[in-house]
Amino acid sequence: MEITFDREYVYQTIREIMDIDSPSGFAARAIDYVERWAGDLGLEFSRTNKGNGVVSMEGEDTSRTVGLCAHMDTLGLMVRSIKENGRLAFTRVGGPILPTLDSELCRVYTRTGEVYEGTIFSMSPAAHVYPDAGSRERTEETMEVILDEKVTSRADTEALGIQPGDYICFDPKTVITDRGFIKSRFLDDKLSVAILMGVLHHMVKNGIRPACNVKVLFSTYEEVGHGMSSFPEDIPELLCVDMGCVGKDLGCTEYQVSICAKDSSGPYDYEMTSRLIRLAKENGLGYAVDIYPQYSSDASAALRGGRDIRAALIGAGVFASHGYERSHYEGVENCMKLVYLYLTEKQ
Repeated sequence: MEITFDREYVYQTIREIMDIDSPSGFAARAIDYVERWAGDLGLEFSRTNKGNGVVSMEGEDTSRTVGLCAHMDTLGLMVRSIKENGRLAFTRVGGPILPTLDSELCRVYTRTGEVYEGTIFSMSPAAHVYPDAGSRERTEETMEVILDEKVTSRADTEALGIQPGDYICFDPKTVITDRGFIKSRFLDDKLSVAILMGVLHHMVKNGIRPACNVKVLFSTYEEVGHGMSSFPEDIPELLCVDMGCVGKDLGCTEYQVSICAKDSSGPYDYEMTSRLIRLAKENGLGYAVDIYPQYSSDASAALRGGRDIRAALIGAGVFASHGYERSHYEGVENCMKLVYLYLTEKQ
């Protein structure tokens, strides 16, 4: 069976959600976007106490519910302190690779609603001034944010309303090429969010019902480890859609869907993983089965949270995670097809 998704719809969704700054704990506006999107499709939407979004779709067998999840939160920074010269020291939110942030544009959000622009710099930023400009280690202690404001003292910066605890969001720099390459920060995991939105959009527009009730969960604290530690009680199995790893001794490429058998939290459900492999193989999808030793997911958080569920993990292949990332539409499409097949196969 040939499945054709709306490629431009997926691309537009990627662009729109990338434009919404949403580091962990600061993702309410991104979940607002999900709420509007669900309303446009006529799907039920709810929000958990911690701010996760839940989109519900009725299936043919209403006695059973499965869950899917992707995380809307991203990596980011937070103001740690204001220096005597008015510049900002920061702390990481999640685990961005700090050397990749040198000279990146950023925005500082105050708790009173102002937004200020700036740049993240090494403290040895100029080759003509600092002999260690190219060699100095890039860490929280050797990098800072310089605001695009005339400030020369702590008092100047405080007068803008900036204080410790304010979020610093860096530019995703999203590019989608004519050859199908998708380049951006935060493909982990907004690419998966767009994948799930694309699948549900396809099903609603074509009058296709899932085999059973579906709840799609959009989490807001995955990058700090507890995104799906709690979720609706009526979900006995959870398919987590997060980035597929590409690199050292891994089989997945940017053109495939990755099926993760095990990550740092341990093996995923054997039967669910075997089913996903069978569906990929039977339908001629580009896929790989891999193990991620440096990885943990929302499904991991759910299991650590004590939930009695079965869980599995898939995702489109993403290169250079937690830096400036890259994928390809072929990988996105393979992942979308696997999600669709999983939702529509009768059990």
